[in-house]
Amino acid sequence: MNGVSLRSRLAATEKATWYTLGSIALVLVAGSIFTLVTQGSLSFLNPLYILQQMQIASFLGIAATGAMVVILLGHIDLSLPWVIATSAMLSAALGGWAALPVGLSIGALAGLINGLGVAFLRVPSMIFTLGMNTVLQGLMVVFTGGFAPRSEAPPWMEVLAIGKTLAIPNSVFVWIAVGAGAVFLLNRTPLGRYIYAVGNQEQAVFLSGVRTPWVLVAGFVVSGVCSALTGMLLAGFSHKAYQAMGDGYMMSAVAAVVIGGTNIMGGRGTYLGTVLGTILIVLLQSVLSVMQMPDAGRQIIYGGIIIAMLLVYGRQAQQG
Repeated sequence: MNGVSLRSRLAATEKATWYTLGSIALVLVAGSIFTLVTQGSLSFLNPLYILQQMQIASFLGIAATGAMVVILLGHIDLSLPWVIATSAMLSAALGGWAALPVGLSIGALAGLINGLGVAFLRVPSMIFTLGMNTVLQGLMVVFTGGFAPRSEAPPWMEVLAIGKTLAIPNSVFVWIAVGAGAVFLLNRTPLGRYIYAVGNQEQAVFLSGVRTPWVLVAGFVVSGVCSALTGMLLAGFSHKAYQAMGDGYMMSAVAAVVIGGTNIMGGRGTYLGTVLGTILIVLLQSVLSVMQMPDAGRQIIYGGIIIAMLLVYGRQAQQG
């Protein structure tokens, strides 16, 4: 059994490596295409352009971090858009440094409720988190009376989102910190090993004595906290929070994760792949913006990417 397990792990590692290498190739190809499309007006290798794109990628990258943890569990978190908006709007309304723990707590609470519903009530994650997304949307409509909130983002949000340290956007450092935490969690802790194991075979892990429901709850809490942090950074970037500010991040976050090689069925993926997938999505958005592609067209492309990856993973499962 140990030999079979070792071979399985080596095979999974080899596949993840190939996906990561493929993501790197896609990033380079996308950058080259962007340079050609813009006819050199914005060089792919221009340091200012790279820093600008990294700043934009940091927002998506933090959201994709939480999405990746849930996807590794074999689930999906569709409450991401309005967790982003709710945390941003309430923390901006509160103001001051106290808004930071409040905003993160809102995300953690939403993730906790999602996790409890999925883990203990056994409601499919797609249904439960979509319901949570709708509830949060309704609460924010009541909170604002249906109008745009008048409160502006507190100064610390703007410092984290648009401030710079040694010419590098502070939001990139926040993304690095979140990424380092995610790598440590997934690779150096028992919870990280349980997350991968649950994504591969939840029932077997449960029979081995692991409290799998609480692993699911922890994964959704991580997703909620990452979404909340994304929302506060976006509020700082835009100088204020607004309704539906997270709507554009649902499909792009999932697309970034699956492009990076994380199996959308759960159990396999690397954070490096997610980082590269995020960069690829941001470069793709830049190309589509230059081509004046409408938002509907972008959503079609993201959906097509996810469907294509589902077909790939489904074929691998049949062959395995």
